[in-house]
Amino acid sequence: MASNESTTRPTGADVAAFVAAVEHPVRRRDALRLVRLMSEVTSEPARMWGPSIVGFGSYHYRYASGREGDMAAVGFSPRKAATTLYLTDGVDEHAELLARLGPHTIGKACVYVKDLDDVDLDVLAEMVRRSYATLTGTPAFGKRLSGPPATSTSAEGVAGTP
Repeated sequence: MASNESTTRPTGADVAAFVAAVEHPVRRRDALRLVRLMSEVTSEPARMWGPSIVGFGSYHYRYASGREGDMAAVGFSPRKAATTLYLTDGVDEHAELLARLGPHTIGKACVYVKDLDDVDLDVLAEMVRRSYATLTGTPAFGKRLSGPPATSTSAEGVAGTP
């Protein structure tokens, strides 16, 4: 693989089996809830990206360095310490909503949540909606902030997802 290609790609792995295998009971419960929430907000089916990211929709990116690829437009990963929510348009775009979300920590494009029972799910759904719209160019919700024209591809449904 060339060094300018992404290593995180969609797989044929079963989302329901992945979620069922999550050891931590709160992370497993939250993963089930996030599959439903993100599917409803994006109208996209859940799809595994690499071994541990559940993603919805996709977008194409290209950096000035020449590195390019496709990535889930929004997604999550149930990690040991917290569930990682991927808002690839960057958390700065969601500062107002993050202030109302509830307990969380942030990275550049990630929000870390320990328990969905402690956060406002309506606020989370709006963050997912805005991030997805920005990355896919969905006109009803928003517009791309930068980069090449958006290309949104609909992933095939994964049987057995909640």
